[in-house]
Amino acid sequence: MMGRKRKTGTVPVYLNVYDLTPINGYAYWLGLGIYHSGVQVHGVEYAFGAHEHSTTGIFEVEPKHCPGFTFRKSILIGRSDLGLKEVRTFMEKLAEEYSGNTYNLITKNCNHFCNDVCLRLTGKSIPSEEMEFKLMLCWVTTRRIPFKVAEWG
Repeated sequence: MMGRKRKTGTVPVYLNVYDLTPINGYAYWLGLGIYHSGVQVHGVEYAFGAHEHSTTGIFEVEPKHCPGFTFRKSILIGRSDLGLKEVRTFMEKLAEEYSGNTYNLITKNCNHFCNDVCLRLTGKSIPSEEMEFKLMLCWVTTRRIPFKVAEWG
């Protein structure tokens, strides 16, 4: 159902990119910086961050308003045919793969999560400059609203 071949649908899927520091305003033009990313679909933004528990690190926020970050840009990745309930079911299943204590700055961060979600929903990767660039960090703090399947024990 959610393979790697390109899909066309009616529901837009966006990659939202955030600055973590004001220095990004200068560093961005050099291809550097510290960023956070999330995927927006059906009016909800999903992201992945670290915490010490074995529960999901996926959380949801209002699109383009992730607490603690400054919104930089939104990139249309593609479109999906999945309805809102199907996307929620997909995220609940994906939550099993993305527990907060599996976060790794190099091998499993918010950017990897976003690429995985975009591939499965649209059949398209996030742009290579977003995947390869800059240092992408994700932080989960107590100010964030955990994804609804999360048990923050």
